Amino acid sequence: SFPETHGITFRIQISVKELLDTDVLLKLLFHLPVNYPSTLPDISVNSDQLTRAQCMDVKDKLLEQAKKHLSEPMVHDLILWIQQHLKYVIKQSATVCDEKTTLSKGTSTEDGIWMLLLHLDHMRAKAKYVKTVEKWASDLRLTGRLMFMGKIILILLQGDRSNIKEYLILQKTSKVDVDSSGKKCKEKMISVLCETKVQSQHKRFQTFEVKEYSTLDELQKEFETAGLTTLFSEFVPPLLK
Repeated sequence: SFPETHGITFRIQISVKELLDTDVLLKLLFHLPVNYPSTLPDISVNSDQLTRAQCMDVKDKLLEQAKKHLSEPMVHDLILWIQQHLKYVIKQSATVCDEKTTLSKGTSTEDGIWMLLLHLDHMRAKAKYVKTVEKWASDLRLTGRLMFMGKIILILLQGDRSNIKEYLILQKTSKVDVDSSGKKCKEKMISVLCETKVQSQHKRFQTFEVKEYSTLDELQKEFETAGLTTLFSEFVPPLLK
């Protein structure tokens, strides 16, 4: 336990909906040193639903995030972040639930079709960036949408699982944007919100299109049309904070 004399300590319990439909109760302890936020908080993580190793992973990832927020109050952001990203931090991710569905469905022709939802923080060189994404989607025979709504930028892709993986590698390793001084740079601010097998209730996109939406409702309709209402409600509203 931390020395209670310096700074402040507070406990937070949050319940996070997991992919496997079990709620994970995270017990987080933040100890804020006297010179917080210019010093990182001490964090301890406990949960009855996670192994010790998984709790360590969560703690490491939280500290990694905390470094990005150094010198600004961050506890609230860290809590929001872990609520959205816990399922990626916990290594069991998508595979467990997908094996179940595959077994029960038997083999279907849609077997190898996967879906990826990405969130980009910003695009400085928008025209060039959009062209690049369109080219990759077409080279890898991926369909879907590049969606702009206010400050939110989402990329929704469907296609062969190996091509989706290939896309992610390109997205992370190519110089797709420019930094604030106009130099070409790699995409660092990208988060994979969801990577999952396309289920029978999902509609397949026939093309890859770039679209701008003026309201959240319009964006939501795009997801609903594709049979992806749950995907929308789970991942998009948290981005609006």
